[in-house]
Amino acid sequence: MSPLSQVGLLLINTIGSMVLLIVMLRFMLQLVRADFYNPISQFIVKFTNPILVPLRRVIPGLGGLDISSLLLAYVVQILTMAAIILVAGYAVPWPNLFIWALIGIFSLMLNVYFWGLIVVVIASWIAPNSYNPALILINQILEPVIRPIRSKMPDLGGLDISPIIVFLLIQIIEIVALRPLAQMAGVPAGLIFGL
Repeated sequence: MSPLSQVGLLLINTIGSMVLLIVMLRFMLQLVRADFYNPISQFIVKFTNPILVPLRRVIPGLGGLDISSLLLAYVVQILTMAAIILVAGYAVPWPNLFIWALIGIFSLMLNVYFWGLIVVVIASWIAPNSYNPALILINQILEPVIRPIRSKMPDLGGLDISPIIVFLLIQIIEIVALRPLAQMAGVPAGLIFGL
């Protein structure tokens, strides 16, 4: 592969991944009803509104789910994967790409929770009770997943091991569901982050 193709792949992967992450965060923030006055939330809203506001006129929400942002994330995932495959010099397998994109979005959601947990655990050691906007937002995204586990855990004298349980659950989901699904769908290695 030529250096120009490698640069193209790097740019497509970086820009596509960042846009996809922002759009998925918009979906997740709405799902958990996060604080939209948080500066990071404001950035995400302003970044995604030019496309999402017109899209919402056509595709309404469903039961509190922001279907338009989920659909936008799906389209961004498809376009990013197609561009990567084209720049790599292959023909785009469109029927497979629609399935690969679903797997990619599911993988991204697991990675958001995984890396969010790592950030929160490290921050709890370094800067407990921090009012950093990013940490507040990450906690708001993670709390609906951690809370049910925390409520079922025995009292360990102030030690909260629920993040460890969530880490294990994420790994189990990846091993039992995500990787086999990616293998059955024939997802090329390296096309989906985290697999």
